[in-house]
Amino acid sequence: MEKKVILVTGTNSGFGRRYAATLSAAGHLVYATMRDADGRNAEAAADLRQLPGVRVLELELADAASVQRAVHTVVEEQGRIDVLINNAGTFSGGLAETFTDADVERLFDVHLKGTWRAIREVLPHMRRQGEGLIINTSSVLGRFSSPFMAFYNSAKFAVEGLTESLHYEVRPLGVDVVLLQPGAFPTDIFSKAGKGSDESVAAAYGALADVPAQIGAGIAQLFETVKPDPQEVADAVLRLVETPKGKRPLRTVVDRVTGAHVEAANEKVSEGYREFVSAFGLGALLQ
Repeated sequence: MEKKVILVTGTNSGFGRRYAATLSAAGHLVYATMRDADGRNAEAAADLRQLPGVRVLELELADAASVQRAVHTVVEEQGRIDVLINNAGTFSGGLAETFTDADVERLFDVHLKGTWRAIREVLPHMRRQGEGLIINTSSVLGRFSSPFMAFYNSAKFAVEGLTESLHYEVRPLGVDVVLLQPGAFPTDIFSKAGKGSDESVAAAYGALADVPAQIGAGIAQLFETVKPDPQEVADAVLRLVETPKGKRPLRTVVDRVTGAHVEAANEKVSEGYREFVSAFGLGALLQ
């Protein structure tokens, strides 16, 4: 097995922490990035440094200069970068009308703009190498938009659109750009969930204002009954990393509860997409 040089964002907790551990255990060299590695995330950074083949880097996705420094460090030290895993994210839910411009901007700055900042830094190196892999984290909520999660859904839909276009655009250059669509898993993302900051409108919604809390209770019950294991997502990432270039699927669903519905929708959309793109004379890019 060829050892890959891998940069992962958002490794201080959740999926990112598991990705770093799983990839390092498989013999890959992992640059585990996070915000505030010497401050509030110092303990998480110290734990990661104990893993073989893991190096911790400071990276703030909202800061283009920080992203540039992190990628430069990887390439300067290793001479290449083989894989970028865009994992960092934040969850927000609640009544859509409670979300201000600033609330929406924060979500899109991490999920879409932050993802793009990282991609734009690694692409020149991957193009020169003639190969590379970029894994962008979407969600089953990037395929089906749930009520009371409007802007989280929207951010993930945006990641889907970016990735689907880029998948075909750079594949002829040897670079695979793919999507990971996890379902709900018990990670820190829910305990850190945000909501709209303008609560003044909630009273006008009456009983509907209580539904987001009911959704949260339902997810907690799901975790108790189904017991989804976040390691399933880390194992899917490892499989993508170790799949040969050009053989990786555009979308990988990891969800024991609703995954079959998402996979069926993906297949239907893929059929229509092929016809849509071919109508514009770009069918050769689908091969």
